Amino acid sequence: MSVPKFTTLGCRLNAYETEAMKELSQQAGLENAVVVNTCAVTAEAVRKARQEIRKLRRENPEAPIIVTGCAAQTEPETFAAMEEVTRVIGNTEKMQPETWQQIAKGPDFIGNTEKVQVDDIMSVTETAGHLIDGFGTRSRAYVQVQNGCDHRCTFCIIPYGRGNSRSVPAGVVIDQIKRLVDRGYNEVVLTGVDLTSWGADLPAQPRLGDLVMRILKLVPDLPRLRISSIDSIEADENLMQAIATEPRLMPHLHLSLQHGDDLILKRMARRHLRDDAIAFCEEARRLRPEMTFGADIIAGFPTETDAHFENSLKLVTDCGLTWLHVFPYSKREGTPAAKIPNQINGNVIKERAARLRAAGDAQVERHLAAQIGKTHRVLMENPHMGRTEQFTEVAFATPQEEGRIVTTAIAGVSNGQLVA
Repeated sequence: MSVPKFTTLGCRLNAYETEAMKELSQQAGLENAVVVNTCAVTAEAVRKARQEIRKLRRENPEAPIIVTGCAAQTEPETFAAMEEVTRVIGNTEKMQPETWQQIAKGPDFIGNTEKVQVDDIMSVTETAGHLIDGFGTRSRAYVQVQNGCDHRCTFCIIPYGRGNSRSVPAGVVIDQIKRLVDRGYNEVVLTGVDLTSWGADLPAQPRLGDLVMRILKLVPDLPRLRISSIDSIEADENLMQAIATEPRLMPHLHLSLQHGDDLILKRMARRHLRDDAIAFCEEARRLRPEMTFGADIIAGFPTETDAHFENSLKLVTDCGLTWLHVFPYSKREGTPAAKIPNQINGNVIKERAARLRAAGDAQVERHLAAQIGKTHRVLMENPHMGRTEQFTEVAFATPQEEGRIVTTAIAGVSNGQLVA
């Protein structure tokens, strides 16, 4: 018999939770199973999940296949109807030890006959208690501090897969980060589905900036703290204070912007306007001149005209965005945007997405060229590649110690990387 095989589709949080499921399944004694942790962010993500399941069945004809994750949560019947699938479990159930104990007992165990085990995610009020110490690489650890989302953007299915926003208490987060630092990690990344909503469900309703300041104060030996993705309109005063005064908070923020036109932003039910995004980037750069930004931008949202799209394209330079995640709009059943009559032609969407990516590539080239001659502190991810504080890759000809922070001058640029 062999240990379970895990396949992860989708986001960093899914990857984190896969590590938790590995531990839980091993503790339960589960053997010879295949677990697929799915993503539901687009209809294409669900199609890929089904494709992956069929491939895994061909490769593992005898093993039970357990499907979980956001797609399993939002449309369990789709996966339950697949003959390849043995069991469908929800996003809450996948993080519970008893789920894995029950699965390990096999299909013949009394009370273990239901194929689908997916409860109402909206009734969940606590974050999963199963925290992983040290998920990530040897150099960088990811810490989940929040799950779920209270917002209802018209294009997004994720709240129905993840539930409403829940926060991990600050004391629990800080204890985990202390353990990671004791184990030699030089960088910790805070992750969540809607990170800037952290604290709204906790006593006294602290904000993300309060958590950041507490971590930096109470874990003085942590060299680098990084924030994954934020909603810039929800950035609080203490977060801006940390950007201005805390060199251990890395000068790189990934922003959930989605579009650059006010009318489309309103139709997306976003909470910011174009000028809000520009003002945030200008203020963050004023407080920390070396700040770099990534951003999520959707191309081809329903009703998007050429003029609307040009506003998105122009936002790339107006905000000084460097690292773009461009999403061609994909109609997602179950979301309000799918019902908007004026859906954009697929070829137009592809062309607009390509133009956005090209604009992002040009920004990356500018950023890389501007680093030549500068000195950076680089966290080594492997012997020949590390990342600056701004998350830029640096290539080393001479091997370096993985996990170490190396101070180096930048000599040039090659293949989209800085060269030490």
